[in-house]
Amino acid sequence: MELFDTCQESGHEQVVFCHNGDVGLRAIIAIHNTTLGPALGGTRMWPYDTEEEALRDVLRLSRGMTYKASVSGLNLGGGKAVIIGDPREDKSEALFRAFGRFIDTLNGRYITAEDVGIDVNDMEFIFQETENVVGVHQAHGGSGDPSPYTAHGSIQGMKAALQKVFGDEDLSHRSFAVQGTGHVGLHLVRQLRKEGAKVFACDIMEDYLAAAVELGAEAVGTDEIYDLDVDVFAPSALGAVINEETLPRLKCKIVAGPANNQLANDEAGNELERLGILYAPDYAVNAGGLMNVSIEFEGWNHERALRMTRTIYYNVTQIFKIAERDGIPTWQAADRMAEERMATLGKLKLPFMGKPHRFPGRNKH
Repeated sequence: MELFDTCQESGHEQVVFCHNGDVGLRAIIAIHNTTLGPALGGTRMWPYDTEEEALRDVLRLSRGMTYKASVSGLNLGGGKAVIIGDPREDKSEALFRAFGRFIDTLNGRYITAEDVGIDVNDMEFIFQETENVVGVHQAHGGSGDPSPYTAHGSIQGMKAALQKVFGDEDLSHRSFAVQGTGHVGLHLVRQLRKEGAKVFACDIMEDYLAAAVELGAEAVGTDEIYDLDVDVFAPSALGAVINEETLPRLKCKIVAGPANNQLANDEAGNELERLGILYAPDYAVNAGGLMNVSIEFEGWNHERALRMTRTIYYNVTQIFKIAERDGIPTWQAADRMAEERMATLGKLKLPFMGKPHRFPGRNKH
């Protein structure tokens, strides 16, 4: 991989390689765009097969965060970090504190949070070395686990899609196929069932699926989930599940869920359009978690988080309007909406150069 050419093609401002052999730290921080504000995005810990694979992942994920923040109306840029390692075996206090020190050297240009393989306990160690962390425990003035707010925001996106297709947003007489019942997926099932929806669910982890069944979901196989005749197919785990193999099997009217990178490629989004299946773009639908942690800049509270995540309904509705206005698929309309906002506001300010942040209510002790 030609690193500088790759960064130029993807539009990244900065890529930082973090290494501390004494504690086994190998990490990459990618800052994609700070036109709208500091780059915010989670840290992922994963046993990548190669360093090149880790780099490709962090470049892809950080770019996605730029678009998610922009389409959500947040004054934030896009960034992401990956730590190369097995989260079941390689975690230590020293590793995360060393990583926190690298984040601190960026002087606020990058703010981290939880992602795959990372939990609130790991964030506590990072927080000891830098203020540039969100999603810390509520005891420190943070917002804690973002999963309920990601799920709540996803419900808002689903309601916008239901309104577009059926002319109403009532969940009680609609059916949903929830693919994945981990942290976010289980909260999604809980909220759908609370509103009286019919829910089918699958997961590769039996205990996760059992928890969804206890909430009233009907268990189906991980392959069977694609063939169900439901109103909404809700990817809530893996990415790239909308692909050339699964597309011909879908019988839903809507694809909307909290999973990242649901489309295997742009053509998959175009094919959904041709099939007459409304796609609610994933990074607009699943922005509730990002919105939730962003509130820590102002002083987090539950009601403020719920109020902000409800704006996802409006954002997704605007995407549908742009798609109609310009005669383009919804995935492309979401990109256009994000790019238009960055282009307009980019005329007002230079890229974020870094400065200390104030977090009302924060307490490290």
